[in-house]
Amino acid sequence: MLDVFALGQCVVDRLALVDRLPAADEKAEVASIREECGGPAATASVALARWGRRCAFAGVVGDDPEGRRIREDLEAEGVEPRLLVRTGETSQFAFVAVERGSGRRRIYWRRPSGAAPTPLEIDPPAARVFLTDGLFGEASVAAAAQAQVVVVDAGTLRDGTRKMIPHADIFVSSESFARDYAGGPRATVEKLRAEGISVAGVTLGERGFLANVAGQWLEHPAHPVETVDTTGCGDLFHAGLVEGILAGWPWDKCFDFANWAAAQAATALGGRAGIPPLGRYAG
Repeated sequence: MLDVFALGQCVVDRLALVDRLPAADEKAEVASIREECGGPAATASVALARWGRRCAFAGVVGDDPEGRRIREDLEAEGVEPRLLVRTGETSQFAFVAVERGSGRRRIYWRRPSGAAPTPLEIDPPAARVFLTDGLFGEASVAAAAQAQVVVVDAGTLRDGTRKMIPHADIFVSSESFARDYAGGPRATVEKLRAEGISVAGVTLGERGFLANVAGQWLEHPAHPVETVDTTGCGDLFHAGLVEGILAGWPWDKCFDFANWAAAQAATALGGRAGIPPLGRYAG
């Protein structure tokens, strides 16, 4: 049995560090450039593999250079790639402008042109934890039935994330999802708990997180770091939660580790460059 089966977005990110995000028709000189692979569930699976977990990731790519790069990167990281290659289609990629000092970003992206996976195409394996970012709703529902614990990373309010609510054990969203779903973080957590989810939370950037575990509220600001780029912080938060679940930690330690891992992601340009070694956590 796998430790983690992840399903969702996979992307090639091209990141540029600039002194200031330019206004319309302005130019900005680039201080440094980095290209790496990303995607919420994909990056979380890479972090977990680096921490010693047996992981597989499924997503959709085209038969283009980006698709090959995504596969090669997963293989190099020790994540089993279960990618569906759509012939003649293009893979997802993004260009990210990151402001030096603040870590604020502007993201320009292209979704994959290939069709979403069907449940039969995914053929979900048995896993201790299933992690999804809700991009592929029908396939995610099917995969959830094969896992012991189902974790949802809800970055955006979309049909896929809504479909996962009845099937999720742990559901942690972004603040933008929370605004769209119930008007704010606390209302979103309360609504998710009322839907039957045992562990619900919202990540809040530099304000940390807000969560409710079986009726108990947890809240903590972000761990202080020198911010370079906030790409991947939410991905690492979910990876940290999953690691805590697999390790059998109490929920307050799971969330503290997730909060710590998310902060470390912000210390480097790119969502995976800042993945910290597990041994650095002192909690």
